Amino acid sequence: MTHKLDADDMFIQHVQRHCAEAGLNFFLIEPLWVELFHTHLRDGKVWPRVLLNMHSEHHLPNDIYHRLVKLASERNCLVIDPLDRALAAFDKARLHPQLVAAHIPVPFTVVVSRESPEGWRLDEADRAALGSPFVIKPGMGYGRRGLVMGATSEADLARSVSAWPDARYLFQRRIAPARRDGVPLYWRVYFVFGTVWLSWWNCDNDNYRMVTSEERAELGLDRLEELVRRIAALTGMTFFSSEIARTESGELVVIDYVNDQCHLLSQSAHPQMGVPDELVAAIARRLVEAARDAIRHQSAVITRSRPPAP
Repeated sequence: MTHKLDADDMFIQHVQRHCAEAGLNFFLIEPLWVELFHTHLRDGKVWPRVLLNMHSEHHLPNDIYHRLVKLASERNCLVIDPLDRALAAFDKARLHPQLVAAHIPVPFTVVVSRESPEGWRLDEADRAALGSPFVIKPGMGYGRRGLVMGATSEADLARSVSAWPDARYLFQRRIAPARRDGVPLYWRVYFVFGTVWLSWWNCDNDNYRMVTSEERAELGLDRLEELVRRIAALTGMTFFSSEIARTESGELVVIDYVNDQCHLLSQSAHPQMGVPDELVAAIARRLVEAARDAIRHQSAVITRSRPPAP
C-alpha cells in the first residue's frame, strides 16, 4: 500500500490487521523507501500481487509514486485503481462530457483550454448559463488547489492557472445546496468494490457524519447510491468517492465526480475534518476482502493453466 497524509494510522492498522486475518502479507510503501521499492520491483526482487494506490500524483508523470503505480501495472500487479482507468476518471474535463451524455446530473460547465486564444471570451449563452459568480477548477486538480469559487469573468482563469497549472479548466455554474436545520444538504458517497456508504459532508466546515437509515428513508437518499453506481459503471472505478448536493428545487447534482485515492483521515484523530471511524474501518475491510478475492482468482487461473501432471 502506498502511503500519503490523507490516511492516518487507524486506516493503515485496519488494513494491516485484516491482511493478517486473511493470510496476506502487508507492506507500507513510505516515502523513505519508495525509490528502493521501485528499483526492486523493476529488477524483479519484489512481486506484489495487489497495490493500493493512496499517494500517486496523477498530474505529475515523473512523481515517484506515479512511476511506481505505472511499473506495478506493467508487472501484472492489480493496482487499485489501474492507472489508465484512474487517469480517465480523475480528469474532470475529460469525464464531464461522458457524464452529460449518460444523463448524470452535473453543473453546467464550459471546458476551457489553458491555451485559449488571447482575447477569448465566453459567448452570451454560456455566460448566462454559468451565472455570476461561478466556479473555476483545474481538470486534474484536487484538494481545492486551483479552485476559484467566486469567479466573475474570464480573467479569473489566471488565478486558477497560477495556483494549479493544467491543460484544461472547468468553468462551472455555482451550485448552492439547500439547507436543513442550517446544515447543507451535501453528501460524500463512497464506492468500494460494489459496496456503497453514504456520509454527510458539511461543505462549510468539512465535518462528516454517517447518514442514518431514518435519514436515508426520510430524504429519499437511495438516489445517491444509484448515481454513484452509475458513475462506477461508466468509469470502471472500484474505489472512489463522489460529492453530491441537493438544490432548493430538490435536484441532486454531482459536484465532484470521482475522488480517487480517497481522504481517509479518521475522526478520532481529526474530529473536525476526519471521516467517521466506523467508515474508515469498513472501507479498510472491504479493500482487503477485494484484494483477497483477486489473489484467489489469480491463483485459480494459474492452477487451471498448468498442464496436468504426467
